[in-house]
Amino acid sequence: MESPLDNISDSEIDAGTFKYILIKVHYSPEGGPETSKFIVRGYTWADFHANIYEKVAPAIEKTAGMDCECVGGGRIKHSLDEKTIKVYGYSQGYGLADHALTVEILKKKYPDYESITFSNDGY
Repeated sequence: MESPLDNISDSEIDAGTFKYILIKVHYSPEGGPETSKFIVRGYTWADFHANIYEKVAPAIEKTAGMDCECVGGGRIKHSLDEKTIKVYGYSQGYGLADHALTVEILKKKYPDYESITFSNDGY
């Protein structure tokens, strides 16, 4: 049975260096068990991590039974030319995201990349 979670992309990121957040999306169908998944969102236009959450969460939560929770943030340096992604840093508002989980999610979308790594250092 298809879940509304299946319709949400696991990751959406820009190229360049930018802030990102890790969101846990919960789905609680009426009378059914809750399921969830993690998604990554990062954009060059966002001055703050909260800017991303304020845009992404309401669009997802329009679907009945869906709820979002930001579980942390950081920064991403994404080079299309070199086919590399580096995940690092933290969010002052949401705390440190699980960068290892973020990397695993990004590897699914970018399987042909030379390098997708993380560091818990830096801002």
